Amino acid sequence: MSSEQKSTPDTSDAEPRPTRLTVAAALAALEGLALVAGGGYMLVMGLTGHPDDRSQAVTGGVTLIVLALLPLLAARGLLLRRGWSRGPAIITQIMALPVAYNLLQADSLAIPGGIALAVVAVAALVLIVNPETTRALGITGPGGVRESK
Repeated sequence: MSSEQKSTPDTSDAEPRPTRLTVAAALAALEGLALVAGGGYMLVMGLTGHPDDRSQAVTGGVTLIVLALLPLLAARGLLLRRGWSRGPAIITQIMALPVAYNLLQADSLAIPGGIALAVVAVAALVLIVNPETTRALGITGPGGVRESK
């Protein structure tokens, strides 16, 4: 075993990171931070407030905080141009769409939140599946063939 760390092959040195990839990472990070904030709020209110069911409020808060790891890890991977990060980023956006739909069905202040979430999720999906983003992440086409520009 050598003392040198083996570097993983990526294209980070070859070309600058595309703006689309940076924006997609920022949107994923924004979603992750929103989940952390919502989970933290639920957790604090469950512990200090007067919820109908304290254990359900605490469990919901912890669940949201744990779920925030997916978009936050995806955002970090996108910024570092890791090919594996595309999957979690897409999954995050697909999971956000039904949540946005449910928020849009509410008769409350949740409607603007649903609109914002839907816009962010669709924009992030478009940016993540963009061919320029795919090339920047080093993702190849079927059979290991690099997609042409």
